[in-house]
Amino acid sequence: MTLDDILAGLFPNGSKIDMTGAMIAGQATLPDGKPIHVLGVTQGQPLGADEAIVLAGRVIEIVKSGDRAPILFLVDSASQRMSKRDELLGLSEYLSHLAKTLLLAEAEGHRTIGLLYGGSAAGAFIATALATGTLVALPGAHPAVMDLPSMARVTKLPIDVLRAKAEATPVFAPGLDNMVLTGGIHAVWDEAAPLAPQLAAVLQRPQGQDDRGRLGTERGGRRKAAELAARVAFAAASHHGARHG
Repeated sequence: MTLDDILAGLFPNGSKIDMTGAMIAGQATLPDGKPIHVLGVTQGQPLGADEAIVLAGRVIEIVKSGDRAPILFLVDSASQRMSKRDELLGLSEYLSHLAKTLLLAEAEGHRTIGLLYGGSAAGAFIATALATGTLVALPGAHPAVMDLPSMARVTKLPIDVLRAKAEATPVFAPGLDNMVLTGGIHAVWDEAAPLAPQLAAVLQRPQGQDDRGRLGTERGGRRKAAELAARVAFAAASHHGARHG
């Protein structure tokens, strides 16, 4: 599906969305008449410091508006922009800032939904799609936190070893199916069905419900994450209680 097809399917009541380079920003009307903010990085382009700071600024403007309308973040990107200029500017801080603005928006009452409809990788994927409260995807999307050749360079393990691990353990493997198994992606939408009702169903989920760990356990992609997170939270709460009891 093209971006125009997706927007038309999501917002049959219309939208006003501007494109600047590979970035989109604007507002649309949901079938129930309520507004929704739309942001995104598109056209398979890398996410650099310039784009990250603009998108973060947009999110902050939305939070300052106080309207608590949901934010849909569309994602079709490469990885972060790997240029000397961006690295010298402190690209990792720009990406972190963008991710934190999305977390802030969720905490301030804006539902944040990521829609991955193309590619995305590495820091760009973490700072956009994975930073939203709920991430969904369309068939054909191809996410990768890190591809196997890059993983081999970082870990110094032979790529054949990593391929074997990827076949047995989804957390090692790129691709849509593996990201679903780990719980990172809540659901893959049916592109043959109307998109607007599928978005409405996501918006009806309880606010602040982060069930990625549980989904990873149920789907077999991350068997220990939810249990370990619960143990850490319990230990932290017990320590806090002991200090202030």
